[in-house]
Amino acid sequence: MIKVLKCKDLMPGCDFIAKGETTQDVLQQAAIHAKEVHGIDLTPVLIEQVKLVIKDA
Repeated sequence: MIKVLKCKDLMPGCDFIAKGETTQDVLQQAAIHAKEVHGIDLTPVLIEQVKLVIKDA
């Protein structure tokens, strides 16, 4: 099942959506997006928060 992360679930107003076969795929996309767009490095604490909003498509 495809995994989906909507950035707006964490950063209101952001329309970025990451999709992948696994949670790890989505986390990799999220890390790049967070750094490039929001200037945020994903720490272990943030990674756990991101995992909470990754849903099955």
